[in-house]
Amino acid sequence: MHYAELDKAWAELTGPGAPFEITTVEVGGAPIRAFLAAPPSVRELWLSTLAFADRDYLVYEDERITYGEAHAKVAAIANWLMDQGVRPGDRVAVAMRNYPEWMLVYWAGVSIGVAVVGMNAWWTAGEMAYGFKDSDPKVVFADAERIARIAEQPGMLGDAVLVAVRADTVPPGAVSFADVLARGGDLPAVAVDPDSDACIFYTSGTTGFPKGAQLTHRGCVNNLMNMMFAGQVTSLATQRGTGVFLDPEAPPPIPVTLVTTPLFHVTANNCGAYATTAAGGKMVLMYRWDAGEALKLIEREKIMTVSGVPVMARELVTHPDFGKYDTSSLLSVGGGGAQIQPDLVDKIEKTVTTARPNTGYGMTETCGIITSISGDFFVDKPASCGRAMPSFETRVVDDAGNELPPGQPGELWVRGASVIKGYINRPDATAESITDGWLHTGDVARLDEDGFIFLVDRKKDMVLRGGENVYCAEVEATLHEHPAIAECCVFGVPDARLGEEVAAAIVLRPGETVSAEALRQHCIGLAAKHKAPRYVWLLDQPLPRNASGKFLKRELREQLKLEDAA
Repeated sequence: MHYAELDKAWAELTGPGAPFEITTVEVGGAPIRAFLAAPPSVRELWLSTLAFADRDYLVYEDERITYGEAHAKVAAIANWLMDQGVRPGDRVAVAMRNYPEWMLVYWAGVSIGVAVVGMNAWWTAGEMAYGFKDSDPKVVFADAERIARIAEQPGMLGDAVLVAVRADTVPPGAVSFADVLARGGDLPAVAVDPDSDACIFYTSGTTGFPKGAQLTHRGCVNNLMNMMFAGQVTSLATQRGTGVFLDPEAPPPIPVTLVTTPLFHVTANNCGAYATTAAGGKMVLMYRWDAGEALKLIEREKIMTVSGVPVMARELVTHPDFGKYDTSSLLSVGGGGAQIQPDLVDKIEKTVTTARPNTGYGMTETCGIITSISGDFFVDKPASCGRAMPSFETRVVDDAGNELPPGQPGELWVRGASVIKGYINRPDATAESITDGWLHTGDVARLDEDGFIFLVDRKKDMVLRGGENVYCAEVEATLHEHPAIAECCVFGVPDARLGEEVAAAIVLRPGETVSAEALRQHCIGLAAKHKAPRYVWLLDQPLPRNASGKFLKRELREQLKLEDAA
């Protein structure tokens, strides 16, 4: 592999005078790595897209909105917000599906220094009430489904103004989105502080109340720069390593991205939407994820990039109708939100002849990606999530915070411009998670000799079996090597003798049959015996997931009874 070429390309792109030159700035009293050429705020990013006025920007079902039309709508929303007394530092909330209005409100808010609160569209009325009380928005933009939930506890809005989006009936006292757009006008001139909040996204934790992470303008634009760097450094290193060079005079392709995950998370918003928008590309939105519908959209819209959680990529490339559609426009299939199992890397590489596999590892708390890996490097190291991006320092530490040598697993800490400011109203959680700018990721990882990070597991998801650490992600990857498995989720259950035992909830592919014992023997054939699941549930319904597509392990533990396991 071309790792020497990767090192050279990395140094060239980040050195003095280079497009991704790294500098050090002080943020919150800590020295932080950042890109020298990063825009000062997200406002400048949005304004730069005026150059693409005639291009399609947002596509939803039969609707199409060009960049020019989007800019007019964004300016109208921004003016209307300021008419309501909303000012820089205030918050507005968005509670809706992935409709085009989500992005329009987002760009309007960040362009005038107003933090956009991404409300989880899966939340119940009680959870929404918590989110509104915690974030205290001045205005709430909600679709018909969320308006129905608000009606269950109408007091949850407090003094916030409600704007009804795609609702047949506008509730009394609310404003229709059409009336907001009727305000018109040019985008207000507002100076935006780089370290002010661009958005508040709630962490997708499965226990306790979610925490509202404060993603700053500096963090968001540096995440965009990291993503741009990832594509360029991989392309440059691969070209030099293979001797196959692209025509430098050829214009870069205009990206077309299928948005598969909710816009209230960083995967779709800070990664998918930012990168596509900055390049003047087209975003194709879905009402909900469906692999069959995705195949239709790939053919119709000539989709180039499909990025979501790993289970989506798996459902796409293994769909029985995959071969019936023209997927030749695809250049990249993968995503983040969870580790892509090595067998899926191979499936993408072999099934989608025009596309390369890719993944990025990141968190809400880092405004998006920490690492990125794609193409030949991902095929060569399918168990890795890639190198940390240039704006990050990294440490792998033991439980006492002592740095560990390469190759030894420990908790990954990162520091850089994309680390969040903290959690709103949660100074205790902020202090617990961030030390002198270092974010404690809660992920167990190791680094190899090439500087590539390998995620071993979530620290809290590790099963401690008789004194041996069993990492759930490793067992899941082993199980996925079996052709009969569609979905699996591995977790620990209490055991009187060993402390914990390994358990697995499994869904088989349609028409497949296999016994729990056969699956254990499959695992024993590929990994140490103590890693094979003692308890196995073969389920006939999809495993429960949260809004970002991650399996709900705590819910599975509570639902499944040991006496029912095979």
